Amino acid sequence: MCGQSVVLTVSRAAALSRDWGSRISRLLFAAAFLAAATALHAQQLTFSADRVGRIDRAMQSYVDSGFIAGAATLVMQHGRVVYQGAYGWADRERGRKMSGDAIFRIASQSKAVTAVAVMMLVEEGRIALGEPVSRYMPTFARTAVVARSDSARSLVPAKRLISIRDLLTHTAGISYGTDPQVAALYEAKGLGPAAGFGWYLADKAEPICVTMDRLGSLPFVAQPGEAFVYGYSTDILGCVVERVSGMPLDQFFRQRVFDPLGMPDTYFYLPEDKRSRLAAVYAPDESGKLSRAVLGSRGQGHYVEGPRASFAGGAGLLSTTHDYARFLQMLLNGGELDGVRLLSPTTVGLMTANQVGTLYSPDGYGFGLGFRTTERLGGGGLPFSIGSYGWGGAYQSTYWVDPAQGLVALFMSQHLPNVQPNVANRFVWLVYQAMVPGPAPTTNPA
Repeated sequence: MCGQSVVLTVSRAAALSRDWGSRISRLLFAAAFLAAATALHAQQLTFSADRVGRIDRAMQSYVDSGFIAGAATLVMQHGRVVYQGAYGWADRERGRKMSGDAIFRIASQSKAVTAVAVMMLVEEGRIALGEPVSRYMPTFARTAVVARSDSARSLVPAKRLISIRDLLTHTAGISYGTDPQVAALYEAKGLGPAAGFGWYLADKAEPICVTMDRLGSLPFVAQPGEAFVYGYSTDILGCVVERVSGMPLDQFFRQRVFDPLGMPDTYFYLPEDKRSRLAAVYAPDESGKLSRAVLGSRGQGHYVEGPRASFAGGAGLLSTTHDYARFLQMLLNGGELDGVRLLSPTTVGLMTANQVGTLYSPDGYGFGLGFRTTERLGGGGLPFSIGSYGWGGAYQSTYWVDPAQGLVALFMSQHLPNVQPNVANRFVWLVYQAMVPGPAPTTNPA
């Protein structure tokens, strides 16, 4: 028996050794593959003329197939335009084709501008990331949170005050108020379901701070710092910018961001003489075919003929691919563009680094101070380099900055709700497939 036990033990040890050897081999192979992939992404790639042609063909096919009505795109590498395109219609019913200077509702792309404004004030010593927002907005001094249970809804006090940092990282627990447990409360105060999908404030005939002060009296859906909850946080920050600077948000943006960076076509509300450049919004009808969307908060909106009173930093801006690319290039340059510095490189680095661990996503993404960040290759199923950052807008627009490749890229369209397939994500793949090793092409500065 003793000898048999030894034999069995040896056999098991041999099997265990083979099993671990196999596992180690697989791990070594995976590590080598990842290292090779990382090294490939670390190369400075350039754009192949042949492969760039695929972008044009694919984008036109999306228009021809009825996936989108129209779109404009722009890609810059090392500060120079390497690709731009305009496809389909800016306004199909009026016979106006899409153009490179079309103006788009950029919705949540507004959040990046507000985040930059906040950090400019942080750099000036006028705001601190860790201080409570209630210092500027007293209605947020005693907030409540919905306690979820199977049987009932109850409210409990927030465990701590909401900070400026919580708002920048969307970890304040504040949603857009369309959640079933709070929707009725929000709608009664003109928010949540009463504001389109929650974020639409262009029709409000009151200043943004009046609306956000009212928000402070409503319950939120998570405790501060405990979850990533996307919602009104950046609109609150827009109000903070107004109160700290003593300027309406549109004036702050114009004087401190848009004019210095050379962004003449970025506004909260469009001047009358530029209304013909505003792209129309399209939505799928009952048959799935795209049609011109109706007026109102879920359609064309109030960006020309509205009350022009609410400057919503969370989703209120309009812009062009060229204007927004200049804003992104400033960030890629470490806070400076054409001799104008808005932020220090240290601040930009902080904004574009993951600040929330895995609260935003366990799938290779993080979230910084205003931007989604890429933490590993293949994060979210897209080919961004590690260290890339970006976001998008409700009208199916997207942008990203890839510092490893010196890249700024934009896709803008006007579809609400987002159409399928997700053409914006397909555009990301189209850009990266066009980049190969080789000499840099001759291009024109933006």
